[in-house]
Amino acid sequence: MATALIILAAGQGTRMNSDLPKVLHKVAGAPLVHHAMAAGATLAPERVVVVAGHGAEAVEKAVRAYDETAAVVRQDQQLGTGHAVQQALPALEGFEGTVIVLYGDTPFIRAETLDAMLVSGADVTVLGFVAADPGRYGRLIATDGALDRIVEFKDATETERAITLCNSGVVAVEARLLASLVAGLTNDNAAGEYYLTDIVAAARATGRSARVVTCDEAETMGVNTRAELARAEAAFQARARAEALETGVTMTAPETVFFALDTVVGRDATIGANVVFGPGVTVESGAEILPFCHFEGCHISRGARVGPFARLRPGTELAEDVHVGNFVEVKNAILDEGVKVGHLTYLGDAHVGEHSNIGAGTVTCNYDGVMKHRTEIGAHAFIGSDTMLVAPVRIGAGALTGSGSVITEDVPDGALALGRAKQVTKPGLAVRLFEKLKQTKARRDEDRK
Repeated sequence: MATALIILAAGQGTRMNSDLPKVLHKVAGAPLVHHAMAAGATLAPERVVVVAGHGAEAVEKAVRAYDETAAVVRQDQQLGTGHAVQQALPALEGFEGTVIVLYGDTPFIRAETLDAMLVSGADVTVLGFVAADPGRYGRLIATDGALDRIVEFKDATETERAITLCNSGVVAVEARLLASLVAGLTNDNAAGEYYLTDIVAAARATGRSARVVTCDEAETMGVNTRAELARAEAAFQARARAEALETGVTMTAPETVFFALDTVVGRDATIGANVVFGPGVTVESGAEILPFCHFEGCHISRGARVGPFARLRPGTELAEDVHVGNFVEVKNAILDEGVKVGHLTYLGDAHVGEHSNIGAGTVTCNYDGVMKHRTEIGAHAFIGSDTMLVAPVRIGAGALTGSGSVITEDVPDGALALGRAKQVTKPGLAVRLFEKLKQTKARRDEDRK
């Protein structure tokens, strides 16, 4: 059966004490709303509708960055979860299938849990969990999985508050049934809001079935404060590290490695201590990452060796068997097979041909203050240490630059280029200068007395 998602992301999140909408705070380098969208994406939904409110323009921009086909609707007045779903329903007009309602501040719902909800067989399926500390969660009044109703904490009796089976807020309902149930909601409750949870009692009153599917409490972790954001980050990293180890990645100090939501690391890759993966990084099988590296928006191929203390920025492509060593920064550059960049180098807006060697201290001078320019280095070239390549410039295949050169013109294939001032040597001058400096210092010391 076809599925659609409604993701509620309208809340201000006042307890975050932030001007940023709550769902745009990041875990693993990605906004919370992206985590919810990623969880729902495993169902291959036919439609995705995100309900935005506080900071709607920023939320919409973030949603489009993840899925440009998603619909974004606005809930200008936050009158409850039922009211939020009402705002989303017009965007689902004509859809026939199951609608799952998710929350933009609840990042850890697993694909297996959503699958279980879809096959529960009930007209209304609610995701529940047994809470160690039920606190102010809504309580699920159920017998053997059959759900009678949901009671919000504010409206619950003392007996109902003693129940530990709690409501996550996530529901799965057939689209037309959801529309009819939401249309009948009222705000006759302690908060004066339209509760989505009230659809359970409404469905049961008309003879419809309702069931609870349960998950581990950790899946339902919501983020409402900075402390909870930090706990969510820790939970994500613990899970990501465990999954990496399980799938054949070697990590010498896994507790020091930080992954992004979309990090991909292949089997038999090795990751050293204190490595940080920003968004958009793929590391192929067999690559080796040494300690203290930082990556973002890059691709590292099989057999490559990177680090220690290397930084790969967006647009970087390392082919097989490339070596990028310590204190090397690469940005928007392609390094072909077998390239070696040992240390202390910046390569930006460049293409380096296969098996070329880039000496220490090399810099591609890619920015003239207004525009960025590219550097092209041919295959099997040798760039001498401390070479400044002033882009736009091309170094031919098999060419060589002398150490300390400033290269401002193209170098033909196989040529040697020297771009440094002629050395002038003054015999004995160093001795005389040092003696003069010593005399000057002695006079100053005497004057201070």
